[in-house]
Amino acid sequence: MIKWTLNPEYATGHSGQAFADLDSVFALEGEFITRDPLSTVHRVWVGDRHYYLKRYHAAGKHLRRYLGRPRVVAEWENLLSFKAWGIPAATVVGFGMERRAGLFVRGAMITEALDNTTDLARLAEQQADCFKDPVWVRSVCHQVAHAARMMHDQRFVHNDFKWRNILVDPKARVYLIDCPAGAFWWGPMLRYRIIKDLACLDKLGKLHFTRSQRLRFYRDYSGKQRLDAADKRFIRRVLKFFEGRE
Repeated sequence: MIKWTLNPEYATGHSGQAFADLDSVFALEGEFITRDPLSTVHRVWVGDRHYYLKRYHAAGKHLRRYLGRPRVVAEWENLLSFKAWGIPAATVVGFGMERRAGLFVRGAMITEALDNTTDLARLAEQQADCFKDPVWVRSVCHQVAHAARMMHDQRFVHNDFKWRNILVDPKARVYLIDCPAGAFWWGPMLRYRIIKDLACLDKLGKLHFTRSQRLRFYRDYSGKQRLDAADKRFIRRVLKFFEGRE
């Protein structure tokens, strides 16, 4: 059984033909970007724009190959959730998968490329001048804090909230990409994973932002201008999360 969904905004013209069904998507050729044990990523030019095509040949690792939500499903559902929550993210153009006898065979997701964007990790590696601009830093940190708050308010955690998964355009607008590991949690595990999300952000944050900039990020995230004892305990847990693991 094959299920394929194409965003109605892309269902006509060149994109409608190129992304018509799963067979068409797997027949596409484009610029190879990367691969991992489960998938490959290519960039394709269709009509007048670029798209990223992620093709999966396995549902997941170990038991996830047979049980639970396939990774490709998690990826497209999470990006669609971001859009529903008002978090800027890559636009999902098409998605779907094939099963035989109930088992995953293959799957794919297409997103429209966010042109003229660079991920925060690459900007940091390049020691970009934008990190010296307090207005730029303030704007970007505020947007990332808002995105984190929106996710966590839904009891959703990213689980890979690293700078490489955050894009910024020339106008300092922030977008999230790649969230196949994101999931909903409850109780103590939710709090633990929220701390992990924020600690992932701060791994590079502590190297490129000042203490006051990082504190302002937390204030934006928490919605508080004055922090109490509970906030300070929480911040200490974030700061200590990766101690002994790096």
